[in-house]
Amino acid sequence: MTGLVELLDRLDRAVAAALSPVTSAEGVSRDGWRVLLMLARGGGRSMGEIASHTALPAPTATRVVDRLVAAQLAYRRTDPIDRRRVLVHLAGGGRAVVERVCGRVERRASEALGSPHTAERAQLAELLEALASQPA
Repeated sequence: MTGLVELLDRLDRAVAAALSPVTSAEGVSRDGWRVLLMLARGGGRSMGEIASHTALPAPTATRVVDRLVAAQLAYRRTDPIDRRRVLVHLAGGGRAVVERVCGRVERRASEALGSPHTAERAQLAELLEALASQPA
């Protein structure tokens, strides 16, 4: 088991090393990136959903979203179903950032792992999805 834990730790550091320069060049923190990626999946998200999904404390999630809104990468709107709630949506600028970052990271992964259409990449994606889907 130690081998797997060690590999996951190394993978976490490798992902951070790959993402940090790309997201920093876009003016987005790693936490901001996580929020943008979540919003890119579609629909508005409540602050509670954002905090839960990103594993950020609620005050930190609010500050991250405040920065994204100030940078015009996201925007807030009242929930049309429950006007007491505010939902956060991805703005056009945020979508462009997500596309650029994903493109750069995908190119880097292709250099390291080969074509995204290989059986090995598909299997790796399935295994990573299984690990990521486990409850915290």
